Amino acid sequence: MKILIDMCLSPEWVEALRSHGHEARHWSNIGDAHAKDSEIMAWAAGANFVVLTHDLDFGNLLYRNKASLPSVIQARTPSVLVEDIGALVFAALRQFETQLMQGALITLEPSRARARILPIQE
Repeated sequence: MKILIDMCLSPEWVEALRSHGHEARHWSNIGDAHAKDSEIMAWAAGANFVVLTHDLDFGNLLYRNKASLPSVIQARTPSVLVEDIGALVFAALRQFETQLMQGALITLEPSRARARILPIQE
């Protein structure tokens, strides 16, 4: 799977995801560090990347725009360090692989993960 790591997450995620067989890139190596979330989303959708973020605005953008892509994984966890939530992220990537390939918003919380298929319906 191709995963774009948002600016709010450490570049350490790139190597962690690659070590689990994923293609991963950090936004800082692609575009302006101060780019709007909508620009990041447009790039990810066009390049067929899943966005990994801690920023809740991405889910709001998907909802407001009734977007079908890109898929977004949002960590709603106190820590976003690889050593703290890596296992949770990798498990969600396996569990929701089909949904992510089709378009989904995956929300990760410390005790659970859930998926919403895109576009998000009211």
